[in-house]
Parts: sequence; structure tokens; C-alpha cells
Amino acid sequence: IRSCRSLRGSSPVIMLTVFVVVVALVSQTAARYTPDWTSLDARPLPSWYDEAKLGIFIHWGVFSVPGFGSEWFWWHWQGQQPPDQKYVNYMSQNYPPGFTYPEFARQFHAQFFNPDDWADIFKASGAKYVVLTAKHHEGFTNWESPNSWNWNSVDTGPHRDLVGDLAEAVRNRSLHYGLYNSLYEWFHPLYLIDKKNGFKTQEFVLQKLLPELYNMVVRYRPEVIWSDGDWEAPDTYWNSTEFLAWLYNDSPVKDTVVTNDRWGAGCACKHGGYYNCEDKYTPGQLPTHKWEKCTSVDTLSWGYRRNMKMNELLPLAAIIEDLVRTVAFGGNYLLNVGPTPDGMIPPLFEERLRGVGDWLEVNGQAIYSSKPWRVQSENTTVPVWYTSKGLTVYAILTAKPPMSTVKLLAPKTSSITQVFLVGNPTPLSWAPVNPGGGLVVLLPELPYTPAQAWTLGLDFVQ
Repeated sequence: IRSCRSLRGSSPVIMLTVFVVVVALVSQTAARYTPDWTSLDARPLPSWYDEAKLGIFIHWGVFSVPGFGSEWFWWHWQGQQPPDQKYVNYMSQNYPPGFTYPEFARQFHAQFFNPDDWADIFKASGAKYVVLTAKHHEGFTNWESPNSWNWNSVDTGPHRDLVGDLAEAVRNRSLHYGLYNSLYEWFHPLYLIDKKNGFKTQEFVLQKLLPELYNMVVRYRPEVIWSDGDWEAPDTYWNSTEFLAWLYNDSPVKDTVVTNDRWGAGCACKHGGYYNCEDKYTPGQLPTHKWEKCTSVDTLSWGYRRNMKMNELLPLAAIIEDLVRTVAFGGNYLLNVGPTPDGMIPPLFEERLRGVGDWLEVNGQAIYSSKPWRVQSENTTVPVWYTSKGLTVYAILTAKPPMSTVKLLAPKTSSITQVFLVGNPTPLSWAPVNPGGGLVVLLPELPYTPAQAWTLGLDFVQ
């Protein structure tokens, strides 16, 4: 009251300043999120994420050393019952009796890891964000976690901060940086105790998971937290809503961070910032919520495999078609590569990433910052996927038309409609199909591209 009385007779400028401060404080208070899904799910997704469209996923850890089967090597060898005989045979044929999985960590040298080289490849791919595995289900952290003593990349193996080194290189190229983190750990003693107790106790969560997560966020300021390993227990066990409320209210990245939907059994496709739903999720119609498709260049694994074959890798044309389909349905595309334990991105993976970048250098205007159109696809002459931006609709052809024309039935044209091939400024000739809509476009000689996809821009259509 005394403060209000002292303002009587003050200048309008002072009164306005006080009013602005009060409004700002009220707005700040009103914007805080409470630790429940109703509040957390109402948080608007930071705009950078939807605009980005393409990210690179990196699965790298101790599992890269055996490089066999998949990143689930330890579980298939010694976790599941009965063990997968394929993994048992691999170990008996290649390693001495009594060899333990943690011994692989000493062979995780990363001696050729050059974060600038990696970041250059990611930049060349056209990706706008990068998500590195900070910790997979094996529990090994690629940074010096104070809660993972002697089972991290600084205490053993590479003896360097892999998370921090890549963060600097990626951000120096104006890319957003995110971290994958598994909530559970297959063989952590505290987790096994909680699991045995039916998750009625939270020793693992309180002593290991949450302190590590808070430390990771404050230290590295990731703009994506890609959570995983949630499915064995409910979100109440993981204390997910309490962590997310802190993340959105008080963390160093509260205004820019995005999260996925893997925060507890039953949360997928229901709660979180954007939805993954499941690995390699591909919806059949336009979702009502922002989503992301994660997929891997190696169709059989997320981590590095020594014995991968060419026919087990996604061809560039298939990657581009998958990217285009995902963006047409309003999603982001997170494309995974698995580096070697030496720290190299296999040349075939690099070739795929650079190929994506070459295509986006020409056609990126139809992808970045685009929005789903009223129609997502059609298949008259060839498969066509639609995106939109402002007054322009993009028709992306994912196969070469058999003739010099292509028919598009969805667009509704007018006398001022213009059509162009993205990358070629010359307007193209077209004719209406019928008064209700549709057009036939006369195509120029389409340039060769290993991506096997071309984009038409249509201005002033409905």
C-alpha cells in the first residue's frame, strides 16, 4: 500500500514502467507449468523445431565395440532369458572365456573422433539439429557423469567428453544440439532392486537418474531431450512430470527445449512435447499433434555393425521419399547413423547424408518451415507429396514421370496460377484438367538426381 501511495502524482512514464513490470511478473507467473500432464502438454512447442524438419540421430557407445547384431548386444547376450544363441556364439568364438561386457569399454578408444569433421558432415546433410546418445540402456555415459563413476567416456575408453566436444562443434555451425537419454539401465543394481519391488521404491530414480539428468541439462543445455527406456514403469516411478516442470520453468533451456513422448509406460503418442509413438512410426493420415519419425540408414540396427551389407542400408532415393512423406504429414525426420568405436562415420553413411544435403540444397524451400497442405498426396501420373508455404504449394514428385507431362488433380487453379520447377526460374506451361480443378504441367528435361525426386512450385492455387 505504501508503494502505491508513493506513486500518486508520479509521471505517466513512471506509472507505465511500473505497469509493464507488474504485467511481466504476472505473465511470468501465469506461464509456469505444474507437474501434471494437463499443464505440461499445453506448453507450446518452440517454433525452431517444426521449422527444422530434419535432424541427425547418433547411436554411439560401448555397444559399438562388439559391433554385432545391434546396440542391444549386452541384453541379447546376457539379459534376456534364454540368451540369444547368435550372440553367445559370437562371444565364444571371438573372446576368451570369462570376458565381460564392461571390458569392451577399454576398447572404445574413439581415437579418430574429430567433432569438427562430424559437424561438417551433419551441416552438409542439410540437417538443422543433431541428437547424440548421451546414455543408452547399457548405462555408459558419453560424458563425465558424476553419477556414473568409472562407467563413462572420461574415466575409461576415450578418456574425453564426447558429449561436450560434439556440442561445441555442432553449435559452431549454427545447428541445434540434443541428447538421447535412456531412463532405465538394464543391469544397474538400484534399478534391479526397484524392479523387483514392483517399482514401489525409487532408489534408482532418486540416486542415479534424476541427479544425472539435472546435471546433464545444466552442463550441456540440450535443446532436445530424446527420452527412451521408459516402458517398464509408469511415469510416476520416473518422476517425469516433476522433471519436465523444472525443465520448462527453471532450466537453462526452458524457452527452447523440446522433448519427446517417452516418459513412462503408456505415455507414447499421448504425452510430451512431440510424439515419436514408436520407432520408425509412419502415420497413414495427417496427425493432429507434432511428431517425429526416427529411422536408421542401417535398416537392421541403430548402432554400428561390423558385418552390415550394402543391401541392408536405405538407398538415397528411399531416404528422400521417406523424408518427403514425413514432412507432408507434418512430421520431422530424424535420420540415424552409427559411428565406429574408433570415432569414424562409415563412408556409406556419410555418402547418404551428403546426398540428402545435395537434394535439399535445391529442394529445401519445399521442406524447411513448410506446413502440411489440405491434401498430403496423390498418385495419378507418379507419386506426389504436397507441402505448402505462404501462397505457394509444392508438389514433390518421388518418381520420374514416364512422359513429359504430369497431372495434378488436387490443386485448384486460377488465371494467375504460375508453375515452376524448383531450381529452374523459367515458368512452366500448364493447362487445366477441368473447371473444378486439376492441371497438367508440361515438364522440361528433368535433371538427373540420385534422389529420384523433383519439386514443382505452384503459386496462387487453392
